[in-house]
Amino acid sequence: MDLIFGLLPASLPEWLRIAASGVVCGVILITVMALGPLLYVYVETKIAGFMQDRIGPKRVGPHGMLQTVADAIKLLFKEAIYPAGADKLLFILAPCLVVIGAFMPLLVIPFSARLQAADLNIGVFYITAIAAISTVGLIMAGWASNNKYALFGAMRSAAQIVSYEIPTLLIILVPVMIVGSLSLQDLVLAQQGGLSRWFLFRYFPLMPVAFVVFFVAALAETNRAPFDIPEAESELVAGFHTEYSGFFFSLFFLAEYTEMFVVSAVASVLFLGGYLAPHPWLQQVGPLPLGWFWLWFKAWGLVFVMMWLRWTLPRARVDQLMYIAWKVLLPIALGLVVIVGGLVLKPRTAHGFPWDRFVGWPITLLVVGFLFTAMVRALLWNRSRGRELGDSGSPSPVQVWR
Repeated sequence: MDLIFGLLPASLPEWLRIAASGVVCGVILITVMALGPLLYVYVETKIAGFMQDRIGPKRVGPHGMLQTVADAIKLLFKEAIYPAGADKLLFILAPCLVVIGAFMPLLVIPFSARLQAADLNIGVFYITAIAAISTVGLIMAGWASNNKYALFGAMRSAAQIVSYEIPTLLIILVPVMIVGSLSLQDLVLAQQGGLSRWFLFRYFPLMPVAFVVFFVAALAETNRAPFDIPEAESELVAGFHTEYSGFFFSLFFLAEYTEMFVVSAVASVLFLGGYLAPHPWLQQVGPLPLGWFWLWFKAWGLVFVMMWLRWTLPRARVDQLMYIAWKVLLPIALGLVVIVGGLVLKPRTAHGFPWDRFVGWPITLLVVGFLFTAMVRALLWNRSRGRELGDSGSPSPVQVWR
């Protein structure tokens, strides 16, 4: 917002410049939120097709690139059906609340030192508070549908989100204690100095455990597999959105994919340096700053992991889901808060352990090397299987990747 404010003519009244800056930021963020899921869905279908050795979308547009656009147009013009006995007002408001809860955190996420709609000094508190609106929307959707399956799905979703919010908030306290600030900009700036200064590699191996706990809890809060029990279609038809159709149905998925990006961006800010490059030399190319690129790159990497897990792991049962939240993640989160809080208070360990500077780059290179090798081997196997099926005269299920 400060960047847009500075670009406006100084001759304009200050109130008009502030209002114009807010409108421009809102339009940009809403556009990103509306168009982003089109890309997310396409990428996920391609990833699913690759991982399961089957054909993904390929008929609408080159390589199926317009398939999600066609789906969006279909949902926009599809008739919205209201169940008999449903509370129509709450039925319509519910998906709107879910979308608001997914959209509003984008206002405080710093895409660079100046690309941020609002730099609140309580940015972390704002995100955790505003995201809870989605839970109200889910319960409202199940109640207003006048359907017992939708209500069961809404109650299970509320129980899941509330349960996993507790370890999530405790883990968020860990980097907040290290920095002593709730501002997202302060959290990013405290990680300056390269990859070895990122919070992921501070107090090694405590902070990597904190990152894993946060990421697992984020999966559950976004209703992503293996924690998609509120939408267990084999048990509850489709969960809280059973009775929704058309545009209102699409709003729930719009919110889900937006939440995926939001929690990935927040994880990047808290643990991966936010918009900071792995090395200061990579922070900009000539006059072009690359802070926005690094935040998007990190967030998209975590979104890819979410999609990867979605098509790899089976769905957890309700008892397993609650066991993980209350008996696994919560004790670990409590322990990390106490241990890291004590380490921060000691002068010798206030800025981390002495060996932290030596673990960041080796671990990162090992992980990148492993992922690169795994992906190359998967592509080679994919091509060899395509040739085998081609020689046998049957159509190849992997043509879409060529």
